[in-house]
Amino acid sequence: MAKLYINLPVTDLLRATTFYEAIGFTKNTDFSNEDASAMIWDESLSVMLLTPGFCTNFLGKKTISDAHTTTEVLNALELDSHEAVDAFFDKAITAGGKKTIETYDHGFMYGRDFEDPDGHIWEAFWMDVSQMPKQ
Repeated sequence: MAKLYINLPVTDLLRATTFYEAIGFTKNTDFSNEDASAMIWDESLSVMLLTPGFCTNFLGKKTISDAHTTTEVLNALELDSHEAVDAFFDKAITAGGKKTIETYDHGFMYGRDFEDPDGHIWEAFWMDVSQMPKQ
């Protein structure tokens, strides 16, 4: 099984860690320090929250973009049901996230999108591919 680690630069590590804990991630203290928080979703997905100074160690000549104005990636997380999507979205908004687009329901796919306090976009969605319209 492959594992995915998403690395996100954050301006306030404590605030970001608290946000991700509030939406269901668990902090792995073995891989966390004053420069990074390792946040575990499940056995296949983790998010590394990195202070700007630490993050630049991995960028070569590139700079960190301002995710409040520029988006390089959309993080999509498939959940088990409409209700799970709603619960995850509600936790995110309560914890300080911001809604990015209107809820969408295409019958076979349902989603609600938000950005975290640092502007990183998350697409929480449910999908039943067996219900996709045939082309």
